[in-house]
Amino acid sequence: MTDEPEHRRLIVAGTGIAGLSAAIYAGRSNNEPLVLEGVEPGGQLTLTTDVANYPGFPEGISGPDLINRMKEQAQQFGAETKHGVVVDVTAEGEGADRTFRVELRDGTVYTADAFIAASGASARTLGVPGEENLMGFGVSTCATCDGAFFRGEDMLVVGGGDAAMEEAHFLTKFADTVYIAHRREEFRAEDYWIDRVMEKAEDGEIEVLRNTELLEIHGSEADGVDHVTLAENAEGYPSEKVDDPDTRTYDMDVGAVFLAIGHTPNTDYLAETGVELDDEGYLITQGGRGGNQTATGVEGIFGAGDVVDFHYQQAATAGGMGVQAALDADDYLDELDRARKGAASEEESADEEPTEAATTTDD
Repeated sequence: MTDEPEHRRLIVAGTGIAGLSAAIYAGRSNNEPLVLEGVEPGGQLTLTTDVANYPGFPEGISGPDLINRMKEQAQQFGAETKHGVVVDVTAEGEGADRTFRVELRDGTVYTADAFIAASGASARTLGVPGEENLMGFGVSTCATCDGAFFRGEDMLVVGGGDAAMEEAHFLTKFADTVYIAHRREEFRAEDYWIDRVMEKAEDGEIEVLRNTELLEIHGSEADGVDHVTLAENAEGYPSEKVDDPDTRTYDMDVGAVFLAIGHTPNTDYLAETGVELDDEGYLITQGGRGGNQTATGVEGIFGAGDVVDFHYQQAATAGGMGVQAALDADDYLDELDRARKGAASEEESADEEPTEAATTTDD
């Protein structure tokens, strides 16, 4: 006979800004959340050395410090954090009897009355030749993790958003020259980061390669990255115009390649729940006026942070969405409690209903 899975009132998947914000509010609501850390405890913010735009920290704060403070705060309010990677969530029962079966990679199973998906997103890759074989051998998706290993090398950053700008700026601490390859003319990054990169460009520490794409990475596991092949076209998106006579392909010597081209939401484990996802895998929530904005189409499952937000993708917005998810989950749990009490009262009343019995009278 196997033991019954441990039951929790609320499970939160993810310990990034969204998950920990949800945990703080869920703990304050006496929902005693179990918070599962996932593959990347602390989320993407743990890879950020300087968070300058999170409200309340005018001098800035490191990503790991912010995460650790939030984790401590959540635990003070009754949240429990455990290492665990969710691989499957399934809904069981209907109405007042509904629970969720949550299975982890190590085989551990929990059940829960409500579930908040705040599992973040994973870095995207290009799929170009050499990328997979050299990942970890000069190719990386995390400059703050790996930049120091390539001190004195020329380095290439691929991307045009905030992450690419931040990583390029950070890598100037170690690189001889940092190159930024972006497939279009205009960057997607906010002005703050573009201005900082352009200052470095004026000093010769960064060189911007606009309308340029990475075609191939050359090297070996033994020797690391040796050089890359790039394509440039004045109209942008040169990889789609390699045969165009106006497209120039050329090799460039670099010792490391950092990919900063966006992320894919970690939502595969929700496939069996029936929640609605868009074409890229982002959770579709109900939105609308007033509360319940983080609820999915499956009652009892809520989404927050980068599993939902494909547009803003900021720490502050993720934190706000985590708060919303906790409040929405609390409303749901309160309704569930009322429904269960009502069902129990009806059952108790049925048990106490007098049965018709024969009566006798004395003569």
